[in-house]
Amino acid sequence: MAKKKSAPKATGLDRLPENAHIAGAGLVESQKIDRTLEINYMPYAMSVIMSRAIPEIDGFKPSHRKLLYTMYKMNLLNAVRTKSANIVGATMKLNPHGDAAIYETMVRLSAGNQSLLHPYVDSKGNFGRAYSSDMEYAASRYTEAKLSPIAGELFRDIDKDTVDFVDNYDATMKEPTLLPVTFPSVLVNNNMGIAVGMASNICSFNLNEVCETAIALMKDEEADITETLKAPDFPGGGRIIYDRDEMQKIYDSGRGSIKVRSVYTYDKSQNCIDITEIPPTTTVEAIIAKMAELVKAGKLREVADVRNEIGLSGLRITIDLKRGVDPDKLMNRLFAATPLEDSFSCNFNVLIAGVPQVLGVRRILEEWTAFRMECVRRRTYFDLHKAKDKLHLLKGLAKILLDIDKAIRIVRETEEEAEVVPNLMIGFGIDEVQAEYVAEIKLRHLNREYILKRTDEIERLEEEVAELEGILKSAAKVRSIIVGELKDVMKKHGQPRKSLLLYASDLAQADEVVEESAPDYPCTLFFTREGYFKKITPQSLRMSSEQKLKEGDALFRTVETTNRQDLLFFTNQGNVYKTKASEFGDTKASALGDYIPAKLGMDTDEVPVDMVVTADYSGYLLFFFENGKVAKVDLMSYATKANRRKLVGAYSDKSPLVAIRHITEDTEFLLTSTAGRMLLLHTGAIATKSTRNTQGVQVMTLKKQNTLQKVERFEEGMLAKPARYRTKSLPAMGALAAAEDVGEQLSLL
Repeated sequence: MAKKKSAPKATGLDRLPENAHIAGAGLVESQKIDRTLEINYMPYAMSVIMSRAIPEIDGFKPSHRKLLYTMYKMNLLNAVRTKSANIVGATMKLNPHGDAAIYETMVRLSAGNQSLLHPYVDSKGNFGRAYSSDMEYAASRYTEAKLSPIAGELFRDIDKDTVDFVDNYDATMKEPTLLPVTFPSVLVNNNMGIAVGMASNICSFNLNEVCETAIALMKDEEADITETLKAPDFPGGGRIIYDRDEMQKIYDSGRGSIKVRSVYTYDKSQNCIDITEIPPTTTVEAIIAKMAELVKAGKLREVADVRNEIGLSGLRITIDLKRGVDPDKLMNRLFAATPLEDSFSCNFNVLIAGVPQVLGVRRILEEWTAFRMECVRRRTYFDLHKAKDKLHLLKGLAKILLDIDKAIRIVRETEEEAEVVPNLMIGFGIDEVQAEYVAEIKLRHLNREYILKRTDEIERLEEEVAELEGILKSAAKVRSIIVGELKDVMKKHGQPRKSLLLYASDLAQADEVVEESAPDYPCTLFFTREGYFKKITPQSLRMSSEQKLKEGDALFRTVETTNRQDLLFFTNQGNVYKTKASEFGDTKASALGDYIPAKLGMDTDEVPVDMVVTADYSGYLLFFFENGKVAKVDLMSYATKANRRKLVGAYSDKSPLVAIRHITEDTEFLLTSTAGRMLLLHTGAIATKSTRNTQGVQVMTLKKQNTLQKVERFEEGMLAKPARYRTKSLPAMGALAAAEDVGEQLSLL
């Protein structure tokens, strides 16, 4: 008999996916990148957006809401302070992300940290300072906290079903999905968050102004919010440089920037400047570091010393001045060169019904009003049912009043306890709920006086029920309630504006002050094809004139000028970066110089193609394009009052650029095409344009396969017969180069 073969031992390899294989490191399974992102990355991204970084319409992120609700449940609204460590530990029942993250959230919400215009946490101890990166907050075991009075507005009527509650992470307790805030807290306190692929940065506004604006919009949907909401209001004060157009843009779109300037005083007796308020986007240490950098570079010779004098009285930076220095002119220079004046970038990204949306102020207030109306309706519905239930019980009690002795007799004569309620129902014609209520009345209360006092409430309750039903039926009444609550919040918690307004038209131009203050001396500017720049004094140039250049690089433009000139660097992406010669340090011919893309913060793959030097923006710029067109733009079009570093749309991008030339008066240029044709162009024949990105006019007629190749400023002696290449009208094809002109041209820049 043949021996039976045993079945092969199962290894599980036969069940592997087709795209799996065995490698030395173990089992490797191939997977498409889009599938990996969908399964692993997208849930993480959504979690960060929905549950971490973006605030909701009540003005809070989940971490804020969990902490404040925990403190509310700990009865810290009207109680004495408790150790912060106790609060952190209790909050971990709702927010299991570690004690350090929870405590850091509490620090930012505290009055001691001075991050918020209206802090929600009343703190005691060292909670650091928002305006100082060096002041660390103390550990949670040393500090104490409780809820501040304004936090009561966050939880008003939270126990009346005004908001939804959900299970916490382990389903052992409930937490609110939103807080029923009685004022637009989303705009009253600043909030910043960075999610995945999106961010949020909401500035704070004055409580009184926000409430007045919300009231105005409820009364008139088309109300002009700029009349009641002037501008943001920052906890650290400062002066807001008011730009109505930019403010309107923020109110409409939720995006834009606000310039904030520091506040200073001059102490004549000590010859020093005291800075007491700074922008919210910087710190004392960053300001002092920048000023020290300017002093070392020799650009701030008027300053003798800078000190950080933060103390019990609050923020203070002291700048000691040298003798004879004008403090106002110096501060204008510092506003332009340091973070003493900085911009707050607004990005009002808010979660609305679980969807992130960038909303303007008007839309945010409309969404908050809708949210608050729903809270008031739910509260009214809750109160209505409570009143109806109580009224129902009292109406049953009123029937007992007709014959108290009968009620007592029914109870006494009933043999079984379970029959008491049914017998009362039969005896007085009341329902089970009313009978249960009557049966539970204490013996001492079975007197006429007690029952009369209770039944006297029936009329009041009937009026209350009618009023509550009227509120539920009328949106106008709901809005009226919200208006009353907003006025109450203003009366209790309103405070004067901290950030006053400065109007741009009234400010001295800092750029002009900087220019006047910069030392003026002769220098030579060198710009290379690879984008390197050098500023060399005549004395240094005489000592060594041999220029050190990167391998393969060459000088592109050399200009003898002075230190107070403006520099315009045009790039291959159609932009121009503006700076000043005084912003570059003097160097030597033996150095490579400053790399312009890095120095001016250009975008990736953006490189400078030419440099223009000017003091008064006189003259014109000529842009020569491959398609034979030439644009003549007034250089004054590039002059700006503000110290803007980058201007987009500096020239047309419809055709590749061949050359840029700066002229102060009309002259001739020699244009050469790839077909070998030459054309002498007099710039007086081209009309001047004020639009920077104009395409210009057709100057040289080209066949389809040909382009403009070279542009040279014409000088006498360059051509044997220049008349051959001149034309009476434009555009023109030009003439083929004569034998005596080939190879004889000079390439002048």
